Amino acid sequence: MAKNRETSEKHSIPFSHCVKFGASLFFVVSPVVSSPVQAPESDAFQFNIQNQTSFNGSGKCNLFVGDWISDSSEPMYTNESCHVIEPHQNCMKNGKPDLGYLYWRWTPKECELPKFEANKFLNRMRNKAMAFVGDSISRNHVQSLLCILSQVEQAVEVYHDKEYRSKIWKFASHNFTLSVIWTPFLVKAAIHEDMNGVSSSMVQLYLDILDEQWTKQFNTFDYVVIGGGKWFLKSAVYHENNTVAGCHYCPGKNLTDLGFDYAYRKALRLVFNFFTKNSSHDATVLFRTTTPDHFENGEWFSGGYCNRTVPFKEGEISMVEVDSIMRGVEVEEYEKAITSVGSENGVKLKLLDTTFLSLLRPDGHPGPYREFQPFAKDKNGKVQNDCLHWCLPGPIDSWNDIVMEMLVNG
Repeated sequence: MAKNRETSEKHSIPFSHCVKFGASLFFVVSPVVSSPVQAPESDAFQFNIQNQTSFNGSGKCNLFVGDWISDSSEPMYTNESCHVIEPHQNCMKNGKPDLGYLYWRWTPKECELPKFEANKFLNRMRNKAMAFVGDSISRNHVQSLLCILSQVEQAVEVYHDKEYRSKIWKFASHNFTLSVIWTPFLVKAAIHEDMNGVSSSMVQLYLDILDEQWTKQFNTFDYVVIGGGKWFLKSAVYHENNTVAGCHYCPGKNLTDLGFDYAYRKALRLVFNFFTKNSSHDATVLFRTTTPDHFENGEWFSGGYCNRTVPFKEGEISMVEVDSIMRGVEVEEYEKAITSVGSENGVKLKLLDTTFLSLLRPDGHPGPYREFQPFAKDKNGKVQNDCLHWCLPGPIDSWNDIVMEMLVNG
């Protein structure tokens, strides 16, 4: 396997330089404020809670409404048995003292969610190809899957890009190919950042052109898990029809500030249109919804932390406005997309609605333990916290229980 190397993402929280709006994380280099945003067209969170059964296509129950139930069984892997965990998510090795976050299991209210069966999954994926498309949350997710599957077969890394962000693995005995494709905006973007995440110019987003990094490969995949969102909070200039259409926070540029929700809606509409019009390819696509963070009492740069040791119960926490708006855009555009899919279309589009179950898990992030033994020299030292990505093993493993139920059992 190619030797992993650290990139700028491993030294920043979580993608590049960041600021906060309320309790929600903005990933930017230049200062960003939230421009006025349009409220969702409906109470999308409540809408989805009530209607997910028809979306997931199983006809059995809503996999995404439930509780985290105490589970005394050991995790499916550890940092000793899995060798693809990146250092900043290796909470066990880095010294996270309370391991209680490992002993909870996502349980839907109206049905059983079986634990992931690696043998069964690999047998279903024999002679198939699967890709995770998106940002570092997608990479966090694929690493969880790799760790779970490694208990049956160790994957061999056969490709990585220059920055080690996009990778391909092979499970030789099953002829199964697993990929992760780095495309944080899903659409074409000019990102002017060095390896330390320092930007020399504003992001240029082309809202009517999809990123060819993933679209050119799409017809080679049998299964795709795709998601994004957080990068749209960056300060950016928006392009449409070969002209500058506006921006999100670009003071001094004499451009209309359209807001991040405008760009995210345009991008998702383009993504979903690509899927619904691609009738020549028989693939299953899971669209993953946004992931909330859990910073408390400050920001990542001002002492914000996530030191809770148990999950929230339903009703104990609500989504902050920015996350609610982002998720509202997602489910509205998804609903429009699935109503436009004809019976002749080959692509099966499903919603992987991880937002609510993730919102309830403030205890499963690396926090200060994104670094090895962060308090070894000074137990009162000020350290950076990661309250967005997930420890491995950790709550994100339950995402793969759901993926298995939707792709294999369902």
